Amino acid sequence: MQDKPNSERIADASATNWVDRYAPRAIHPYAKMARWDRPIGYWLLFWPCAISLALAAVARPATGFNFYYLGLFFLGAIAMRGAGCTLNDIVDRNIDGKVERTRLRPIPSGQISVPQAFVFLAAQCLVGLVILWQFNDFTKILGLSSIGLVIIYPFMKRITYWPQLFLGLAFNWGALMGWAAMFGELHYPAYYLYAGAILWTIAYDTIYALQDREDDALIGVKSTARLFGDHAQQISGLFYLGAAILWFLAADGAGAGPVYYWVMWVAPAILAWQILTLKPDQTPNCLIRFKSNFWVGLSFTLALYIEYAI
Repeated sequence: MQDKPNSERIADASATNWVDRYAPRAIHPYAKMARWDRPIGYWLLFWPCAISLALAAVARPATGFNFYYLGLFFLGAIAMRGAGCTLNDIVDRNIDGKVERTRLRPIPSGQISVPQAFVFLAAQCLVGLVILWQFNDFTKILGLSSIGLVIIYPFMKRITYWPQLFLGLAFNWGALMGWAAMFGELHYPAYYLYAGAILWTIAYDTIYALQDREDDALIGVKSTARLFGDHAQQISGLFYLGAAILWFLAADGAGAGPVYYWVMWVAPAILAWQILTLKPDQTPNCLIRFKSNFWVGLSFTLALYIEYAI
């Protein structure tokens, strides 16, 4: 018997994802709208927060590494990534059904109505607001100031070939938030970290968008993957190089020592592997390299944490 739509796996979700395997069927549409079956998104939202916390610990070891804040940022990343994806699905409801990779998303497949999606969006935003209110006043204001970027991002693919830039601006706000949570203000290492993370996002989301180039061209959706064309691999490599340089400046400005530099090589090595082995016309190849950015964020965080601890 053919599976019902709400049990069908979304194209870029793992065959072993926990939602399809274990979650109650009643919550499948909402879990998939929040992308709980594709955790790489909330990990990529979380890592800039974690890196920023670790960078602050290196800069001022006496303050320590705040694991409580780390937990808050992780929960906040899940909630706000889900909220962002829900908003994106509401805005793109007439586009997603025309793209092979997104046609089974809950709204175009008829599993969730637009009013239901708005209620779910509000619930996730409320969770994010409760988490944000655990931080100091400066961090609260800083967090709220990102709302504009979150709202405008879903519309950018209709306006500019650089939606990945706007994703980077919104998705890496945590690079500022972690530092702000520890210091109650911002200093230039946090800005370097944020700028580098934006370049990182432009590159990895270009790799991700390579999967949709043909469909996007047919329906008029813009992306850096389309803009860069046959040079997407090389240009993405240049963005990764820029990210690595800015991250070096961030760590140097925070006072990182030799321990950090001995460990940090793992992150740029993964980025180099992505570019050198990328096959832009092969969807599985692009998806694997996109998902490997989990290890980039983890290795960067651990490098800073080990520097702080030792």
